[in-house]
Amino acid sequence: MTVDNTTSKDLNLFSIPVRFLRREILPVLTDLRLAIILLLIIALFSISGTVIEQGQIPAFYQANYPEHPALFGFLTWKVIQVVGLDHVYRTWWFLALLVLFGTSLTACTFTRQLPALKAAQRWQYYDEPRKFNKLALSAELEGVSVSSLTPILTKTRYKIFQEQEKDHLLYARKGIVGRIGPIIVHIGIVMILLGGIWGSMTGFMAQEMISTGDTFQVKNIIDAGAWSSQDVLKDWAVRVNRFWIDYTPKGGIDQFYSDLSVLDNDGKEINHEKIYVNKPLRYHGVVFYQTDWGISAVQVRLNKSPIFQLPMAQLDTKGRGRIWGTWIPTKPDLSEGVSLLAKDLQGMVLIYDAKGKLINTVRTGMSIPVNGINLKIIDVLGSTGLQIKYDPGIPIVYMGFALLMLGVVMSYFSHSQIWALQIGEKLYIGGKTNRAQVSFEREVLGILDQLNDQGKK
Repeated sequence: MTVDNTTSKDLNLFSIPVRFLRREILPVLTDLRLAIILLLIIALFSISGTVIEQGQIPAFYQANYPEHPALFGFLTWKVIQVVGLDHVYRTWWFLALLVLFGTSLTACTFTRQLPALKAAQRWQYYDEPRKFNKLALSAELEGVSVSSLTPILTKTRYKIFQEQEKDHLLYARKGIVGRIGPIIVHIGIVMILLGGIWGSMTGFMAQEMISTGDTFQVKNIIDAGAWSSQDVLKDWAVRVNRFWIDYTPKGGIDQFYSDLSVLDNDGKEINHEKIYVNKPLRYHGVVFYQTDWGISAVQVRLNKSPIFQLPMAQLDTKGRGRIWGTWIPTKPDLSEGVSLLAKDLQGMVLIYDAKGKLINTVRTGMSIPVNGINLKIIDVLGSTGLQIKYDPGIPIVYMGFALLMLGVVMSYFSHSQIWALQIGEKLYIGGKTNRAQVSFEREVLGILDQLNDQGKK
């Protein structure tokens, strides 16, 4: 007896949180207003993550979002970094919003959509004329039989339910897929949320600036999830075979390209791709995007010397354009030299003396006398700016979008039902639908017209 009492008490204690969940929590979770509010908040912060640059260094935000004057009166670099607006999609509160929204959709699916589907699959014959009065559309015909209704409903794609011993009764329906559509929509949205969360927690983003001809392994990780791993980057590297820019006739940039090769540990090429903006390289789930460019070096020859390759650095122009420069000695003791400046890869190089005076302008392949020597510009070499992303959640997100679109299409189908009852010479017929009421009325009126025509014959 003591054991039974203890078990009963345990069950009662367990039932308390269950009742609280059903009576207090579920009604809130399944409230449409909560889902709309969460969706708006998620959309708002997603917009902020698009507008505010993500994953930059603190100095970037200090320069672009100063305290005086603050953007919109409140948005400063301190606010951005404290709230986490510099990495919105990886903050705990944004992921919590996604989890809460997904939980709300899941709860709605189990408490509303699935019961609605089960209710739509349950049906019964209408065996009394008074039951037809409850339907939105109903009619009473003379001299028409149930059997004459069957081919008409079959032609309009209704599924007919009729029993041999009850051949005076008929039930027909179509569009049950319309009841499944909202469930598929919810599943698709939940999958999108799960894919986004999984990608945020396990993915990473890197940036590299690589010169033409260099080989590199991805190292410069600037943003990574709490569960991310760089194991996917092992045992292979990438070589920049060539980087070049296509210019417009007016001198503007039309497009920039990188010719990339993926190499194994033995240096053997295992993948090759020419990338440009909106056409990345994909390998083992890692995606290389063409996002930036620069000038890495200039190749020169002094008199008949070997070709020297001198690195070029980007100069601080206070926002007045991008310029790269280097210094080259013209005497062995380094007592004299000239500065070389370039602003693009079109081959134009500016030469300045030690006093900052422009000596000459020369194109690649040309040579000029400078400080008693012959200086020849062989080539100006570019560097490609790559953004590297790894997001394991993308396949889940794509699958979720596919289900979402499928569910939306399925939801357009109306769930229509028709009942019929034969009593003597009278045929009672009626029906209802969950949407597209006008189209359903026209369809039912067309069925009645056909039955009337058959009755007259």
